[in-house]
Amino acid sequence: MFQDQLVEENFNIEAEAGGILTPLTKHYNANVTNGELEIRFYWAGKGTQAIPSRGVHGPLISAISVDPNFKPQHKENKTKTVPIIIGVVGSFLVFLASGIFIWMYCFKAKSHREQDLRGLDLQTVSFTLKQIKAATNNFDSGNKIGEGGFGPVYKGQLADGTIIAVKQLSSKSSQGNREFLNEMGMFSCLQHPNLVKLYGCCIEGNQLLLVYEYLENNSLSRALFGPEYSRINLDWPTRQKICVGIAKGIAFLHEESRLKIVHRDIKGTNVLLDRDLNPKISDFGLAKLSDEDKTHISTRIAGTIGYIAPEYALWGYLTYKADVYSFGIVALELVSGKHNMNYGPVDEYTCLLDWACHLQQSGKLLELVDDKLGSDYNKSEAERMIKVALLCTNASPSLRPTMSDVVGMLEGTITIPDVIPNASSYNEDLRFKAIRDHRSYMSSQGHTSTPAGSLFESSSTSARDINETNEESCIEV
Repeated sequence: MFQDQLVEENFNIEAEAGGILTPLTKHYNANVTNGELEIRFYWAGKGTQAIPSRGVHGPLISAISVDPNFKPQHKENKTKTVPIIIGVVGSFLVFLASGIFIWMYCFKAKSHREQDLRGLDLQTVSFTLKQIKAATNNFDSGNKIGEGGFGPVYKGQLADGTIIAVKQLSSKSSQGNREFLNEMGMFSCLQHPNLVKLYGCCIEGNQLLLVYEYLENNSLSRALFGPEYSRINLDWPTRQKICVGIAKGIAFLHEESRLKIVHRDIKGTNVLLDRDLNPKISDFGLAKLSDEDKTHISTRIAGTIGYIAPEYALWGYLTYKADVYSFGIVALELVSGKHNMNYGPVDEYTCLLDWACHLQQSGKLLELVDDKLGSDYNKSEAERMIKVALLCTNASPSLRPTMSDVVGMLEGTITIPDVIPNASSYNEDLRFKAIRDHRSYMSSQGHTSTPAGSLFESSSTSARDINETNEESCIEV
């Protein structure tokens, strides 16, 4: 408003400028009487009480100038120009303060993230959003290859021909922010042949993107249990190689890496297979830094029903032995070709692990081996893998081996302890409590079984068919 005359109403600087960091100059004419020029601003924005969304923020008005086209009368107008200057400067300061206020919030949000990553040697590349959009054809639905717990996954190709998998996290979700920080912090410090490689990330606008290597043969779960067209005929040497590779990857996380890490969600969908069917562990969104030998009680339980160790599922007691338990379940699935939650030859067995324990007691372990293999497998290696799996899934964490010992047992360099669990013991019953409770709940809701794919968390860096008939429920309390 100039001289009590309205010159702009509902002015939208974003629409007028047409983009960020774009200079915009507006010219107005005003009649000056008695040597005084009055300029008034009225701020009608909504303001904010929270950290604004990611982007570029700053002062809306950076300068105001007055260009008189008349010859001022110096004596009379000298004192009268003071309120003009004060009015203009005062209005400018209001907008400048608003800009600083917003900038401080943005800086605070950024500094929080930097503090979370402080001390980590981040060896990743920063991609631009333009690069990612070009690689994925602007996140074309035809390039969507999966749906993770916190967002979709797209296949893409960089300008140099590199095939990538792009995980798009929700910037509006605190869980998405946490997973982004987790995966950035964890992966950037972890380099191992049996861990998925993180190429880099993109933080631009409201986008949080993680860029991984693309694994041609998808997940182990899909290879074993997916639709017929996606299954892979895994011979015995390949299964042995995959099992040892997974064990080596977890052993690295627990014992060899600079950061000692508990993955918390080891399962078939989080084991990806490359072109040569080498296994790579993925999805560190739920991972936690280990407290070494200290007891860790977690108030937030995260994982997948059927793979969670009983002491963690029931009491929140988390150590690296929880990953050992999950590995044991995956090893049983690998040797048998059967899903832990979907298989029990008769109703008296809760799951695959329950049946395996009974076969061990009756001395018929090799009945567990996948029928598709026929007799074309190494019997001593198969028996060794089953025994190691049962040792890893012992109800007592203290009786489970370390993952480095597991590697030695699978490779035959370490003797496997002869431990036969008592199927009627109270402790072992706890291993199946979560599964029984889950089935009871689903039954009370009118479901005879868990709907295929419901609450199913897919791999972060590869794909799964959304119609895949696996019964997995990812929980986070």
